[in-house]
Amino acid sequence: MRFSQVSALVLGVPIVTASAYSKRQNSTTEKRYAILDNDWSPAGSIPFLMALDAGIEILGLASSTSNTWQKQTAYHALSTLEVGNLSSCIPVYYGATHPLINTPTLFQAWESIHGSLPWEGAFKKYNATAEELGADPTSGSDPNRISKGAFVQGFPNVTAVEGTSAAAMMVRMVRRYPGQVSIYAAGALTNVALAVRMDDGFAGLARELVVMGGYVDVNLLQTSGDILQADINSDINLMIDPEAAKIALTALFPNIVIAGNVANQVMSTQAFLDEVYEVENPYSYLMNRYYNAGGTFPFWDETAMAVLLDRGVVVNCSTVYIDVDTAYSSPNYGNIHVYQEALMPPGLRNVTYVHEIDEGKLREMDKRSVQFPKSCKDLR
Repeated sequence: MRFSQVSALVLGVPIVTASAYSKRQNSTTEKRYAILDNDWSPAGSIPFLMALDAGIEILGLASSTSNTWQKQTAYHALSTLEVGNLSSCIPVYYGATHPLINTPTLFQAWESIHGSLPWEGAFKKYNATAEELGADPTSGSDPNRISKGAFVQGFPNVTAVEGTSAAAMMVRMVRRYPGQVSIYAAGALTNVALAVRMDDGFAGLARELVVMGGYVDVNLLQTSGDILQADINSDINLMIDPEAAKIALTALFPNIVIAGNVANQVMSTQAFLDEVYEVENPYSYLMNRYYNAGGTFPFWDETAMAVLLDRGVVVNCSTVYIDVDTAYSSPNYGNIHVYQEALMPPGLRNVTYVHEIDEGKLREMDKRSVQFPKSCKDLR
């Protein structure tokens, strides 16, 4: 059963055809820039490689607390850039360490009432033994600690930008290039929300916000399979900081695009990872060895990046109005709810919710960008 057909009926909103959507979004010939905000990992380089392959100028990578604490993700960003000789042309900025309100204690208290998440990210209970064996840091008293054993790609020899936060960088860049900067958010939305609150003009001056996260009606999918299926249908990116998600997803960006359910459409099979590794380089090695570590996962972040780069990859999407549940007492805390315009409460805005993408195009974008990665020399 296809998400596009089911979602259109449930939401009661018009489907935007892929051709109309692509024409509307790809109409500009201006130079395009992007800021990539993510909880970076050893095999998490593919989104920035895809952006470079498409000719996007990356103004910076921002670190986000989601799968682990932001400083650890910043170091992952630094080291994966260094692997491909990209450190001198793409800066990394430290994001907010803490969500706006949520904390490990609050999160774990919420779980004690509403049940455990299969993937708890940075808010998983502290496990010193796991960190010593190479796991990324979770909870604990020092969110700025670095677990060096997790850097299978090598520990970075370069540092992030000091004295400028990720949110401040976002504001500065959209004012420098009004209407040309895409904000890509594949981790928590804390940095984006802070930028929205720092500068009333920030959202309107950006080109768009593209988000990986925001699942709709997946509760039954969390019960009808194994723990991995429950994992890929839970929404840690929004649940780690629900209040920030609400601020970001109701801000006045010219366009907001949500890659939620659709991000589970294309799985990273070992056969495909082996196919990519037929062209050997450091990035194809990391992808082949570590992308599916511990299971077989979808191309989450890559799906959102593909949508940002080429609207032609979108097969079906809808225009909906979106809200984020910020009631701490709710079992749906941190999850989204969508409406048609006639039934929505006040204060919401329209977003494009992608239902289906062209799997072949996504795989080709992944494969080409990893097999033939751009370097700083190429960009010059």
